[in-house]
Amino acid sequence: MALLEDDGVGPVERFRADLRRSWQPITGACGSGQQLVRAEPMDRFDGNVGLQMISDCTVSKVKCECSKSAHRFALVLKALSMIYKLVQSNTFATKRDLYYNDTQLFGSQAVLDGIIDDVCCMLKVPRRSLHVLSTSKGCIAGDLCYTEEDGSRVNCACSSTAVLVPSNVNGIKHLNSTAQFVLVVEKDATFQRLLDDDFWTKTLPCIIITGKGVPDLSTRLIVRKLWDTLQIPIFALMDADPHGIEIMCIYKYGSMSMSFDAHSLTVPIIRWLGLLPSDIQRLNIPKEVLIPLTKKDMSKLTNLQKRPYTDCQPLWKKEMEIMKTYKVKAEIQALASISSNYLTRVYLPNKLQFGGWI
Repeated sequence: MALLEDDGVGPVERFRADLRRSWQPITGACGSGQQLVRAEPMDRFDGNVGLQMISDCTVSKVKCECSKSAHRFALVLKALSMIYKLVQSNTFATKRDLYYNDTQLFGSQAVLDGIIDDVCCMLKVPRRSLHVLSTSKGCIAGDLCYTEEDGSRVNCACSSTAVLVPSNVNGIKHLNSTAQFVLVVEKDATFQRLLDDDFWTKTLPCIIITGKGVPDLSTRLIVRKLWDTLQIPIFALMDADPHGIEIMCIYKYGSMSMSFDAHSLTVPIIRWLGLLPSDIQRLNIPKEVLIPLTKKDMSKLTNLQKRPYTDCQPLWKKEMEIMKTYKVKAEIQALASISSNYLTRVYLPNKLQFGGWI
């Protein structure tokens, strides 16, 4: 299928050229003045970076002489001890590995996760610099080859199934691809449908990634690495609901909990390809497959509309208003009510051909 206009250049290629002309590497560290932080999430917004921690944010101090924080202090010291051994031996471990090092001391995985984030803030370094990895759940497929840290070569195009995103994304080298864009998919079910229909070979060559819902750190890192290396358009394919919008915002602008590492996680050039709330009316999606917004959905939608990055995305704001007006949401699978292969044969090709992203 040719996705070209009369001048021989399609919207995707034009978008890609514009990105490369305007691309400037974003470098920098966290603001000065951060201490051991599990602060009230006070962040500032930079359109080129995303949510960033402000330098004068509220901090939590842990003191060994204070009886109330003695246990917390012990947990931090234990975590620092394990991290020190990893760095000294140049080995890596997952957060789950560290937790099972002393389950009785930490009590729960969530406690250790919070401490690791505290240490990252205190030392002003990303988690991977501490040699602590997250167990990856994301998958990737399409026009991409790379070399893993152990020297093995991975070809995402040859595998009959998707490739699991590696835990140590920082160790990936020699990325090669002729992809025209990256498609970030919210849910695994949609991702698998795209693979089953050979989407990446039947339109423009592309790379498809899913974080299977809220993305883990490794999935966010590889999306950012693909942008830094390939500098090609990145599109988001999410459900037309507040949860899908929020997940897209995590990829694009980051999260408050990881704002200290925004420079290496966020991808502000991401564009919203679908499913747009306005598509529901435009495509006459049957009412019986639409889902009414719950009170929780309405609350999340209102919260999204108040976030600092919404003001710089007027088209996104308009789509949120449409959702709020009609009080319905739709999953991407709702497109199957039009025809079984509508997503891959009609919806996505038309969006890419005519520049239907915002």
